[in-house]
Amino acid sequence: MASASSTAPGQVVTHGVAPLRAGQGISFVLRRLHSLSGIVPVGAFLFEHILVSNSTAITGPDAYARQVSFLANLPLVFFLELFGIWLPIAFHALYGFYIWYRGDGNTIQYPWSGNWMYTAQRWTGGIAFAYILWHTWTMRFTGIDLHAHPELSFGKVQAEVFRAPFLLFYVVGLIAASWHFAYGIWLFSAKWGIVTGEKAQKRFLIVCLAFFVVLSGAGLASLYSFRSRPMQDGAASGRITVTIADHPTAAERRPVR
Repeated sequence: MASASSTAPGQVVTHGVAPLRAGQGISFVLRRLHSLSGIVPVGAFLFEHILVSNSTAITGPDAYARQVSFLANLPLVFFLELFGIWLPIAFHALYGFYIWYRGDGNTIQYPWSGNWMYTAQRWTGGIAFAYILWHTWTMRFTGIDLHAHPELSFGKVQAEVFRAPFLLFYVVGLIAASWHFAYGIWLFSAKWGIVTGEKAQKRFLIVCLAFFVVLSGAGLASLYSFRSRPMQDGAASGRITVTIADHPTAAERRPVR
């Protein structure tokens, strides 16, 4: 999420990663926006998606469907997704790749834990971006429209996680996104001067690592719920039968693709 820049010329780094450079002109603004966007709205979206929405799957398909229906019926939901999720994620990821490209790898020269963790931050960012792209595309824009049929949301996720390669991709992507967000909070706090002093930063790092464990644990528990529950009718083939009540005494069943 929040990212560090490479060391300024002539600056001696004794431990950890270099402080956030002020930059000049548009570079300063873009770096600040990149750092901030990793917390709000991108980080806030991950927090809600993993700890709130996906965690309802632990309770069962009905609770998950209600959560999907609630989100789908928010006012101006398309614009909320566009300006609150898709565009911020695209900016944060693409500018993050640019920073990564411009940066110098120095893990071998400076093999301390903070440097390795910052290197992990770069790689997990790339993995998380690929995971979010795939998950958003398959859940939001392909197959059954979950905004129109939220009752089928549990089965649509099951159709993916019941396939071993996709399940592995979900697990790796979830852990990568959780690490990137949790350690990004620490980077943001340290580089914006919110948490200062070596001892305070070390203590806050422990808090962020604990948050990573909680976030990953909640996500993995939701994946287990999708796998452990009986597969909904038609989930494996992508053809799910929907029951539509036309009146209190009769119902019509039709397939939804």
